[in-house]
Formats: sequence, C-alpha cells, structure tokens
Amino acid sequence: MQMPDFAQCGTAPLTRQDLIFLFEHFPVPGIDAVEAAQRLIEQPSTLDSMLEADYVFDALRDQKTQWLEVSPQLFFNILLRRCLPGRRNSQERQAIHYLANLLGLFTRTERLYRVTRDDEANYQYLVDLVAAAANAGPERGFLVHSHIGNYALYTAGICAAWVEHRHRYKRRPVTVEYYCKMGRSYYFTAARHPLAAEFGLRQVFGELSGRFDYYRDGLEKMGEEYLRH
Repeated sequence: MQMPDFAQCGTAPLTRQDLIFLFEHFPVPGIDAVEAAQRLIEQPSTLDSMLEADYVFDALRDQKTQWLEVSPQLFFNILLRRCLPGRRNSQERQAIHYLANLLGLFTRTERLYRVTRDDEANYQYLVDLVAAAANAGPERGFLVHSHIGNYALYTAGICAAWVEHRHRYKRRPVTVEYYCKMGRSYYFTAARHPLAAEFGLRQVFGELSGRFDYYRDGLEKMGEEYLRH
C-alpha cells in the first residue's frame, strides 16, 4: 500500500524556500541563507528550536505575502507552536509536524472531504464516514479511521465556533464534544492497526488520541487568533 499523503511526522514537507525564509530573518548578521538552509537539510535536528523562536514568528506575522513566501506546512508549524504551550518531547514534536502537514493539505477544501487525495468519494458528514468505516476492508478501514480522527480534530478545533453556533442557534444535534469523542476513539483505533506502525504513525495517533483536548484547544486558539483576521 502506498503511503498516504497525511502520513508525515517529520520536516520533509518544508521546502528549500521555507528554510531560506528561516535564515533570511535570522537575528545574527552575515548568515548566507542559501548555504545555511542546505546545512539544515543535511542536519535537521536543530530545526525544531528554530521553529520555536520569537524572531521566526515575528517575521512570519510581519509578512504581507506570507502565503507566497512560505509553504502552508511551515506557516502552520510555526503557529501551532505559539498555540500549544507544552514543554516539547519527541511525541509532541512529531504531532506538531503531523498536524502542520495535515492543515496544509486541508487548505484545499476538497481534501478535507476525501479520505485520500485521489479518493473519488466525498464525505461531508461524520456519520457517512463512520458508515464507510463499518463497511471497509482492513486497508481501507485504516485510511477511513485515520481520516475520521483528522476530520474530527480539525472540525472540533478550527471550526469549534461554527459547530457551537449551529448547535445553539440552528438546533443541530452535534456538539464539539461529540467530535472530540469521535476523534479520540478513531485515532486510538487507527493507532492499533498494523499500517500505523508501517507508516510511522503509531506514536502520533496515540499522542493525538490521549491528548486530544490539548491539541484541539491549540487549534481553536490558532483559528481564533491568527486565521480569522
């Protein structure tokens, strides 16, 4: 089975232009941005500390053309770190990279409603995804379970205000807590699938299941403070 596009827990999605952006705004003068970016590609262990730095966040927020200068993955990677207050360990760093890649994919609305990038089926309701999971074979089941976790976390976080507005004023039965319960459950199920280990997602899905509320709160904060202006 080919690795799905959401199965990314490292820094690979960052482009060369992203890395040049990081060094162009480095607070120490005399840095050759292109040369430094190449060194970071070869030795990526120091990248996380740079993504946490105030100067990177300030530079990103000052850019009027930020979506043109950096990839969505870098944009979200930096903002997530501002909105998640925890002391980083390896599991959290992996989860942040995973979510940054996922949010980059979901900037295309049609991807949010598809289990995989090339999927023909379009699911706009969680209940339809649950039905699809119940009727899926083992490999397809893993993909659907993963997408339910991703969809639920995105919706409960980025779209929390929208969900609560519909529940309160339009009498829709679904609440943010419903999405949270579904997300925790399906991430947990996906983490136990053999393909999760094959794609390096077992720890990430376990982290997102066990600390779902923490990441949901971070996504909601990011949506409210940085994505709605």
